[in-house]
Amino acid sequence: MTGEFSETWLGLREPADAAARAGDLVALLPEPVRTVRDLGCGTGSLGRWLAPQLPGPQHWIMADRDPVLLEYAAANMPFAGVTVETSLGDVTELTAADLADTDLVTCSALLDLLTEDEVGDLAAVCAASGTPALFTLSVAGTVALEPGQAEDEAVEAAFNAHQRRTVGGRRLLGPDAPDVAKAAFEKAGATVVTRPSPWRLGPELPELTAEWLRGWVAAAQDQRPDLRFDRYLAGRLEHLPTATVGHVDLLAIFG
Repeated sequence: MTGEFSETWLGLREPADAAARAGDLVALLPEPVRTVRDLGCGTGSLGRWLAPQLPGPQHWIMADRDPVLLEYAAANMPFAGVTVETSLGDVTELTAADLADTDLVTCSALLDLLTEDEVGDLAAVCAASGTPALFTLSVAGTVALEPGQAEDEAVEAAFNAHQRRTVGGRRLLGPDAPDVAKAAFEKAGATVVTRPSPWRLGPELPELTAEWLRGWVAAAQDQRPDLRFDRYLAGRLEHLPTATVGHVDLLAIFG
């Protein structure tokens, strides 16, 4: 479910992603973790964050629909004792057989792009293989801006509606993803732990904050063309706010 994200954007957000992820969940992972399958891996930023925190040799299977991103991900895991292979395909095609020798399934900023049925299928596949899952940075639908403005609430509501839009007959989960995933994995028999993992943006990260604002407002405008957010965006870009963008990390363990 990637392919729609540029290498530039993924690179820009990587430091904020790393700072936001709930590192305490790593300590809860069942050992050993030797083979990791990273779903919708993008440029491999999750691997670069997680691999140094895991002991011993590791083999990463980078899975994505975008061959360009896969090539980048495979070439940019510069850690001793870490080997990488790539898997071109869609997360919705994952089977229990794919996970037969996998110790951990991971993803980052992916679940909100799936449907409820697809997340249910993913939980069932992990359950069938007994594979733990660490899913990071699922959109939670909350944005807190300082200083606040009157239009903030309307933009947030329109953005969240856009995240839940129907595309090609698929109704995306958007900010419903954390709750849906938790319920699906618990139904499949997992013990589930969640943690907030908010982005912290602001004037100290001007390029990322500005790019996030443009994308946030553009999605809201696409959802509500009857509302005009041009002046709102221009003002926000002129004086960058501090932004707390809600995400949720989830760890599911079977057995």
